Amino acid sequence: MLTDTKLRKIKPGHKPLTDTQAKGLHFFPTATAGTGKWIFRFKSPETTKRRDMGLGSYPITGLQDARDLASAARRLLEAGKDSIEERARTVENEKHKLIVPTFEEAARRVFGNLKPGFRNDKHIQQWISSLEAHVFPVIGRVPVPHLAPADFARVLQPIWLKKPETASRVKQRCDVVMKWCAANGFIVASPLSVVTQLLPRQPGLRERVVHQPAMRWQDVPSFVRDVLHAGRLARSKVILEVLILTACRSGEVRGMRREELDLDQGIWPLPSEPMKAKVAHRVPLSPYLVQLLERSLTAVDQAETSLVFPTTKNTPISDMTLTKALRDHKAQSDIPSRIATAHGFRSTFRDWASEHRYPRDLAERALAHTIKNATEAANHRTDLLKQRREMMLEWENWVMGR
Repeated sequence: MLTDTKLRKIKPGHKPLTDTQAKGLHFFPTATAGTGKWIFRFKSPETTKRRDMGLGSYPITGLQDARDLASAARRLLEAGKDSIEERARTVENEKHKLIVPTFEEAARRVFGNLKPGFRNDKHIQQWISSLEAHVFPVIGRVPVPHLAPADFARVLQPIWLKKPETASRVKQRCDVVMKWCAANGFIVASPLSVVTQLLPRQPGLRERVVHQPAMRWQDVPSFVRDVLHAGRLARSKVILEVLILTACRSGEVRGMRREELDLDQGIWPLPSEPMKAKVAHRVPLSPYLVQLLERSLTAVDQAETSLVFPTTKNTPISDMTLTKALRDHKAQSDIPSRIATAHGFRSTFRDWASEHRYPRDLAERALAHTIKNATEAANHRTDLLKQRREMMLEWENWVMGR
C-alpha cells in the first residue's frame, strides 16, 4: 500500500509501484529521490486499446490528489468514455469559450442553427437581412461582451418610431443572438431586456396595425360579374375567382397542384407544408369550383407540370400578376384611394360571415387560422368540414349573385 512516507523515501531507479486503493493508478520514480510521476493505466472503451494517462508529478500532485483524479477517470470509464479523449474534449470546449465572437459572427452562427426551422425561404431571408440592414453596420464588429443596452438602443433609434414592426422584429432577433451568447458563456445575460427604457414609447398595436386593403363584401358580386366574368378569359381572373370562393391565401391558390385535389369528393386537402400555421387544412369545393378546376386542368400540359395555374415556364404565377389585374380593373377597397389586394378578400369573406351571423369558430376555421388558446386547440378534434361546406356554398351564392 502506498503512503506519503514511502513515496518521500523512494529512490531513483526504483521499480514502478501500483496503488491498491485506486484501481489503475501507478507511480513511476524519476531521477530525483522522493519524486515521480503518476500514471493512470486503463483500457479505452472508445478505442479498446490500452492507454496511459498522466495525472501529474509527485510531490506537486500528492497521493490523495492522484487517487481522486484516478477515481474520476474510472467513473468516466464506467460511463463508456475514454478519460484522455474526454479531457481533450474539455480543453477544446474551454478554448472555444475563449474565442469570443463579434455580434455579426454570433448572429450568423445562430442563424445557421435556426435556419432549418423556418417556415419558408422568405422568412429565412428576412431574418438575416434585417440584421444586415440595421445592426451589422453599427455594431457587427463589436465583441459581444462589450455590447451594452445603449449600443442596441443606438441601433434601434432610427427605426423605432418610423418602422415599429421592423424595429420590434430586429430587437427580438438581437435578443435571440445575445441569449445564445449567454448560453455559451460569452456574456452573463442579454442586455435587450432593458433596452426599451432608453427608447421613446412606440405607438400601440391598435395604432400601428395597417390592414390589407379589402373589397367591401357588398361589392364582390358586381366585381365578379363585371370583371371576372366579363371580357377576355385570363388565368389571373380564374385564380382570383378561386381565391375569393375558397377564402384561401394567394400563395396557396397560386401553388395549387393537381395531386392535392380530390375532385370526386369535392375536397382540396392542403398539406401542412405550404400552410402558414404548418397544419393540414381541408378546403370544401362546391360543384361549381370542381368544374372550374377541371377546366383549368384540361388547359395544362399535365406531362410538363403538376401546377393547376402555371406560367409558360411551368412555375407558379407571381402575386404581382394578381395585384396588376386588380389595379388594371381598379378594384376599389374599403380604404379610400386604395386598390383592393388579393389577400384582402379573406377579410372580405370574414366580414360577410360576421354580418351573416356565422359562428366565429366556423369562420376562423374556414380561414385556417390557428386557435391561440392551447387548451381549446387541444380539445378540438374536428375541422367542421360539413358545416363549413354549407357556409361556403352560401358565400358562393352571394358572390355569384344567385
